Amino acid sequence: MARRALGIRCRRRRARPDPALALPRRVDDTLLYRTLRAHVETFLEEARRTGRPVPGFVEKELRAFLDCGIAANGFLRVHCSGYGHDRLVPFSCKRRGFCPSCSGRRMAEGAANLVDLVLPLTPVRQWTLSLPFDLRFKLGMDHRLTSRVLAVAMRAILGFQRARARKLFGIGDGHGGAVTVIQRFGSALNLNVHFHAIVLDGVHFEDDTGRVRFQALPAPRRGELLLLVSTIARRVHALLEREGLLDESRSDELDDEESRLTRSCLAGAARGVTGVGPRAGRRLRRLVGEPPERARHPPDSCRAAGFDLHVGRRIRGADREGMEKLARYALRGPVATERLSEMPDGRLKLEFRHSWRDGTQAVLFEPLEFIERLVALIPVPRRNLVRYHGSLAPGSKLRARIVPAGPSQPSRRRHAGCEEGEAGERASRRLSWAELMKRVFLVDVLECPRCSGRMEIVATITQPDVIRAILECIGLPARPPPLAPARPLVQPELDFGAG
Repeated sequence: MARRALGIRCRRRRARPDPALALPRRVDDTLLYRTLRAHVETFLEEARRTGRPVPGFVEKELRAFLDCGIAANGFLRVHCSGYGHDRLVPFSCKRRGFCPSCSGRRMAEGAANLVDLVLPLTPVRQWTLSLPFDLRFKLGMDHRLTSRVLAVAMRAILGFQRARARKLFGIGDGHGGAVTVIQRFGSALNLNVHFHAIVLDGVHFEDDTGRVRFQALPAPRRGELLLLVSTIARRVHALLEREGLLDESRSDELDDEESRLTRSCLAGAARGVTGVGPRAGRRLRRLVGEPPERARHPPDSCRAAGFDLHVGRRIRGADREGMEKLARYALRGPVATERLSEMPDGRLKLEFRHSWRDGTQAVLFEPLEFIERLVALIPVPRRNLVRYHGSLAPGSKLRARIVPAGPSQPSRRRHAGCEEGEAGERASRRLSWAELMKRVFLVDVLECPRCSGRMEIVATITQPDVIRAILECIGLPARPPPLAPARPLVQPELDFGAG
């Protein structure tokens, strides 16, 4: 009865799934999914056995990823009334830790929102601030401290912009603005808390008539950057001293949601060593090639006291596509599945996009070491990782006067891959899930493959018995892939002595 009510005909005689009902993607075929399905129970059991269970939000994140994109856990049915075509679209986990598909959709939505509704039609420049290794560990555990360090850094950068506008153009009341993304990962999935800031490359000010104008600034010189990064390092050091965090003998207190295993994972991920398992305390294995030829001190980067400040290229205000690419880069997820592969011995190899200075081209993970790195990269829930500063802050009086087209006005550009007519509506609403999947996976789940028309959602399938009946009828797996049971890591020693 349920199948008839949904309009799906049973095809039990078919040996293969009906292509008209084929799913748009299969996440259970990826190496990332297979690794967690085979080893997550072992990782969790080992954590419990050693008396360091993972926090609840971490275990939820791991298990939610294993349910992401699996039709046996529920799906939408979309239908084309013209040709009778049906498609099943499985639910997503919608987590923000390491899931590549959900991170990709969040990246696409966040970048489109910034370009359409936040970043003005003025030039912008990317500023990246990296932090000392010991400070990364502290910030990885303490989100409140992360916010305070970021506030110190952005006050210094925006103050630097105001001082340059006053010195070069005589603007006494200039206001800079920025959007900052707090990233927690490095290229080797190491804990690397750093800040990607999209900074307006100039200041806004009011002229004699009360009109808001923008004054662009030239690129900062190396000497100015060196003075700026030294100022940031000195102010952050003063903040840590006031908080009493410079005393290494002091035990770090974690939030109630975190545990000792989280501390071990964070410490290992920050220092590039394993924190749990048989190889605890050892460095990761590396694949080293020829060191790349590059400048030892790039002209657009300066370092002081472990702080590294890099100033990226300038993007014109009219180049909205380039600005969206920059926003996507800042909002990207930690796991690049195209650079992850499996070795013949079962280890995982993560290749780098660019070799390190010593020639390291990839790192090798045991499966449990890989899961440990993922645990360290999962942010604490209900903590905002995108911040707005200066004239782009929510409480700024200038924000409403400088941001792009508002909800009642058409968008100023047309996004790549959008249908004609969609661009005019982009700024007036959030991107739908279908549009996000189209941007990320280049698959329009609402486009009929037979008539290229638009399909409509006709049902949300969540009842287990209905899910099982429908999937069995069309020849698709009706149950989620089983998780491998926990396996002991250390075999017990046997006594072969004479008895």
